[in-house]
Amino acid sequence: MNIQQVYAVYFSPTGHTKNLVCRLAADLAKALQVPLKTVSFDLPAEREGENRFSASDLVVVGGPTYAGKLPNKIMPTYREALFGAGTPAVALVTYGNRSFDNALAELSAILEAKDFNLVAAGAFVANHAFSNILAAGRPDEADLADVEGLSRQVVQALQGEDCPTGPLAVDGDAEAPYYIPQGEDGKPAKFLKAVPKTDMEKCTSCGLCAQKCPMGSIDFDQPSVVTGICIKCQRCVTDCPYGAKYFDDPAFLSHVRMLEAHYTDRAPNKIFTR
Repeated sequence: MNIQQVYAVYFSPTGHTKNLVCRLAADLAKALQVPLKTVSFDLPAEREGENRFSASDLVVVGGPTYAGKLPNKIMPTYREALFGAGTPAVALVTYGNRSFDNALAELSAILEAKDFNLVAAGAFVANHAFSNILAAGRPDEADLADVEGLSRQVVQALQGEDCPTGPLAVDGDAEAPYYIPQGEDGKPAKFLKAVPKTDMEKCTSCGLCAQKCPMGSIDFDQPSVVTGICIKCQRCVTDCPYGAKYFDDPAFLSHVRMLEAHYTDRAPNKIFTR
């Protein structure tokens, strides 16, 4: 195939999905000797408008796993803002050491429905947004070696006489419901309405958290005030230079402790090709 441009498309509040998507896209652009462009869905303004791709583009699309699927408040953007035209693509999701469940199947189904031709797909482990214990330090060198392996397989497929077409088989069920988080007691942990708190002794009202909130839900003038939906992405927590943001919701913390008690063993990456 005559690929003229590689694109890296991602939603990545804490940066891990972005790093993996951009690393794979950069490897592909280098191997194919074509330019690389990035498309971020991180901020509300970046999710406006449409992104249309041609058959001479190669698009790497990635997203994080939230409760076993794509983030429910961001998933519509993948459906509504991406348009292929027989465009070769790679679907990639990240997960925090528990399971990618149905996230990759959902992303793959969305892309195929929008006329992208999936050459390959992958689920990669990254440090869990909720905990520095779960998949700490990942992606690491071994993970990046897997990314390089995926890149080689994609290039090989694209350099064949005919790029394979039709649905790509991946693990999971695109139509499955979201995973129900559990607490330490094994019962459902309900923290949908939990929002970040602010330690006002540390906060300088710099506004960085408001600038970077993917949902635009933090008040610029009063950073301690959450004005809209919180998807628990932890971006305000991880990006605050003063350590002023935190979560103290009991159900949320119980879920984190459950994860840390049961999912510390090294989880594998998984790659799917034709």
